[in-house]
Formats: sequence, structure tokens, C-alpha cells
Amino acid sequence: MKIKDHFSPAEIKQFSRRSDLLGWIAVATNWAIIALAFLLVARWPNPLTIIFSMVLLGGRHLGLGVLMHECGHGTLFRSKKLNRLVGTWLCAAPVMYRLDDYMSNHLSHHSKAGTDADPDLYRYQDYPVEKKSLQRKLLRDVSGQTTLHFLEVSLTRNQVISRGEKGKKIVDYRQLISRFYAPIIMNSLLFLLLAGLGFAELYLLWLAAYFSIYMVFSRIRNLAEHACVPDLFDPDPMRHTRTMVANWWERLTFAPNCVNYHLEHHLLSSVPKYRLASFHLALKEKGLLDNAEIESGYLAFIKRLIIHPQSA
Repeated sequence: MKIKDHFSPAEIKQFSRRSDLLGWIAVATNWAIIALAFLLVARWPNPLTIIFSMVLLGGRHLGLGVLMHECGHGTLFRSKKLNRLVGTWLCAAPVMYRLDDYMSNHLSHHSKAGTDADPDLYRYQDYPVEKKSLQRKLLRDVSGQTTLHFLEVSLTRNQVISRGEKGKKIVDYRQLISRFYAPIIMNSLLFLLLAGLGFAELYLLWLAAYFSIYMVFSRIRNLAEHACVPDLFDPDPMRHTRTMVANWWERLTFAPNCVNYHLEHHLLSSVPKYRLASFHLALKEKGLLDNAEIESGYLAFIKRLIIHPQSA
């Protein structure tokens, strides 16, 4: 489906309109939730607040990643410079990403989605899977194995880690500093800020959530976008992409910053995250979503990822 066949240039321009105010509100809201997560444990340190804090932080790790994605598309703020500055330092760096690395892969995903050349195809092509298979994947997520693999791949791609004789890993620290200075600086500043407030140990919460809860949320979010769709190899986004209708707690966890409107994003990637809901409603009013993949509830969706006995 071509959006230009159903919306006028003026309508498309309106949906694609950037707002610095709304962009800053999005960034500030994410960091305010992060501050709240730390405050809860600092004020009431107990197992319940620690678990709740890790859930909030895991959702905000994903939330910052989504805002990085917005900045990479140039949609969060009006200027390219501000998108790059905020996307690099306040969104990508805290969660160990490099904006350029992410967007290089992501733009290829947009251009090749619906084909066997999609670089993200391996993430969701084989679903549904056996229940034990999904359990193993989630166990790798919560145990930190997924994060360690992601970091190793990222460092290897950036020539920080190489293989020497007998496969021994060699770390090039100059490349590490050269390519990952932003993540190093921002995580150091976060630790120093917490330490300056007398709660240095809270940085462990940030790391614990990053190595566990975040990867679970990220996996389910990714699968909800493209797994078990009508046809992964149909060029029409209506066939290979899904939108999720998310409630309030899902927006804190699996679907921060309107990332659940993934079909809308594939149909018109120039729409900022704060206008995706309106774009969704406009598509619905025109009847353009009548045959689209729209689903409510991430927990209910997880059941679709599993091969059940009657369908095996």
C-alpha cells in the first residue's frame, strides 16, 4: 500500500511535523522514570522495590533505544544536528549503542523488509517455535548471555575485538576509546552522579536491568513487530509488519515511546513517535487497517510464538 495514494501531501506533512518541545518532553520523561527507579530503591531498599526498579529500568533501556531510533530517522527534533546530538549522548550512549551502527542496519531493514535480504530476518523468521525453545531464549536473556553476545558482536564489528593465534581474543583499547567514547563517558557520568549522591551501588541496578530485563522486553517487542505475520516475504507492510495496541503497563515495559505502532512506522517512517497514534487513527478512519495485523496484549501475543500440540 502506498500512503501517497490515500493522503494528500498536506496531510502527510502534518503527520510528519517535528516538535522540539515534544521531543524534549519524550527525553525528559524517560530520564524522569529512570530517576524514579533509582529513588525508589534509595528511599525504600527492599526486594520488592529492587525488582520493580529493575522492571522500570529495563523498560527505559528499551525506551532510550527507541528514542535513539527516532533520532536516527531525524524525527524526534526539528534539526538534524539536535537529533544527532541527543540521539548520540542521551539515548544511544547510556545503553551502549553507537547511533551510526544502529541506523546502518536499521535503514537496511526498512528498505529490504518483506524480502529474504532483510538483515533482521533471522530474529523472527523461525517462529513459532517449541515452548522449550522460547524458554531457552528467554533464559539466555535474563541470565545476561544475550547482552554479552550483543556486546561482543558490536565490539568485533567495530574492530575492538579481534582473534589472534589459536582464536585468542585481542582487545584494541585505542579502538575501544575511539569508537565507544560516548557510552564510556555517559555511563561513567551516571555512576559518578549516583556516587556523588551517596548511592554508588545503585549503578548495579542499571547494569543488572541491562543484562536481564531489558533483553526480555527487547526480544518480545521485536517479535511482536514481525514474527508470525501473514507473509514475511510480501513487500506490502500490511503483510509483514504488525501493530500492537498497548495498555499503560505495556507502554512502561514492552512498548515504550509508541514503538508498538510499528506498522504505521513502516508505512510512513517520517512520522515522529508523538504523532503515530494520530496517524494510526487516521488510517483506521479510512478503513486502511481493516485487513492489517493489529493485535492487543503482549502477553497474549507470546502464546502465538509457541507451537501448540494441535498445530505441530
